[in-house]
Amino acid sequence: MELTGCGTALVTPFRRSGEVDEAALHSLVNWQIENGIGFLIPCGTTGEASTLTEAEWLRVVEVTVGAAAGRVPVFAGCTHNATHEAVERVKKLSQVAGLTGVLTANPYYNRPGQEGQYQHFRAIAEATDLPVLLYNIPSRTGANLEPATALRLAELKNVIGIKESSGNIAQITELLTTAPRSFKVFAGDDGLALPILALGGAGLISVASNAIPAQMSRMVRSALENDWIEARRINRQFFRLMQAHFWEPSPAPVKAVLAILGKGEDVLRLPMVPVSEVTRRKLERMVGELGLLVELPPTGEDLRMF
Repeated sequence: MELTGCGTALVTPFRRSGEVDEAALHSLVNWQIENGIGFLIPCGTTGEASTLTEAEWLRVVEVTVGAAAGRVPVFAGCTHNATHEAVERVKKLSQVAGLTGVLTANPYYNRPGQEGQYQHFRAIAEATDLPVLLYNIPSRTGANLEPATALRLAELKNVIGIKESSGNIAQITELLTTAPRSFKVFAGDDGLALPILALGGAGLISVASNAIPAQMSRMVRSALENDWIEARRINRQFFRLMQAHFWEPSPAPVKAVLAILGKGEDVLRLPMVPVSEVTRRKLERMVGELGLLVELPPTGEDLRMF
């Protein structure tokens, strides 16, 4: 399947007991696909992958693939700062039937240089036949993948593109203007989606689309179809919400919005915590002002009140 358009960096739903809520994840995946999302990314930063056990991580991927049922591509997050551990994990992902590919970020904390990152990503790519998307997010990992290194990695047969979250438009432009046409560059920040798409990006991997999948997929699709009037209209309407998802450390704000919309429990795993009450009230007001709330049918308990 063609990897393009708007993909969602999925949250991982948890029960109040702290366990992964597989039913909620299945429901979230269906809702995303029904609202036009083009592909899915479980177990990334937004999915709190670093707080999952290895068994949970693999199970979240399996549930996502099963729920997607071949309707859209699924690229599983597979990041570790120890190269040998990342290699072992990608080998396990290679056994997941129906998985489309993997997304792997810079090795965090170690802060390797360009050659170290090249060797790290190369080892992962050579350990699997699955397509590989690189993920450059220096604000979280402490390491920046420079365009020249990304181009070296693009020469590997199964390295098909990159999620660029450096926020450095000059760097992203350099990559877009020098990479082979077959190498896909995806915006990794909702707020920079339109500039990157205008420069030739293949799409967006979005946090906001967890909560507003139809709107984000329509915005990206409009931009890719050169309907910039519509793309800018949607961007203007929902830009405040895109920014609001980072008022506090992500994914706490988007999980709060999903809870406000009745799409999940507002539960995170330490060291991540739910948003403050002040932020929650601001999010509730914004969601209401954007017209995203729908009137839910009364429950049996509500009816007994009358």
